[in-house]
Amino acid sequence: MTALLGALAASGASAQDKPAADPHAGNAMDAMPPGWVKPDQIAMLCYPGMTILDLIGPQYMFAALMGATVHLVGKTRDPMTSDTGVTMIPTTTFEQCPKDLTVLFVPGGTAGTLAAMRDDTTRNFVADRGARAQYVTSVCTGALVLGAAGLLKGYRATTHWAALETLTDCGATPVSERIVRDRNRITGAGVTAGLDFGLTMVAELRDATYAQGVQLGCEYDPQPPFNAGSTRTAPAEVKSIMASMYSAFPGQVRDALRATGAAK
Repeated sequence: MTALLGALAASGASAQDKPAADPHAGNAMDAMPPGWVKPDQIAMLCYPGMTILDLIGPQYMFAALMGATVHLVGKTRDPMTSDTGVTMIPTTTFEQCPKDLTVLFVPGGTAGTLAAMRDDTTRNFVADRGARAQYVTSVCTGALVLGAAGLLKGYRATTHWAALETLTDCGATPVSERIVRDRNRITGAGVTAGLDFGLTMVAELRDATYAQGVQLGCEYDPQPPFNAGSTRTAPAEVKSIMASMYSAFPGQVRDALRATGAAK
């Protein structure tokens, strides 16, 4: 495990940003158990207005996969700003992204996600790569982009609680769980579920020991100051306030699905 953690930084970069070879990495890689080093191709969709934590939590986990290449994929490589104001730059474009992927991943958001759902180029890219990817995945309302691309029909899935009911409009069966797997569709609930999703994918693509090493390496040991992170545990007053803030979103999702012809 020490050898694993020593090699992570050198092995998790994108294809365009590979660091110089670590002179010690060869020995560390030689010591890896069989199956711990694989040439996975992972594409993470990026679009303006996405929720950056939806992307970065899973990206941290994917980047820890030795041998994998993680692509941050946008329509162009122009800088794009997330819904919290963080600006990032894709590492590749839709046209340059590998055709056959190990993992296709889609993050969520609100207004940015609705725009991505309505965008023909984005939707067509997701549908094309998703048709061949070994795993089709999302966190938060990224599931709605998968749904708009026709990739969730007949599947169980989850998304942010505020949009969960709209999965039926995509032909999916909504499930109120942190992580939902149905065959090769693996979806995570809202925002911070991306960390749990990411570790789930690391275990899926490597094994449980590898995933636990990554968890320990990033000291993911959540101890939140409040027990309000779920509609099952949040106080009634808090749920009422937040529900009112998101009240228009399901209707906006349905409008976007109807506009694209993806509504069930």
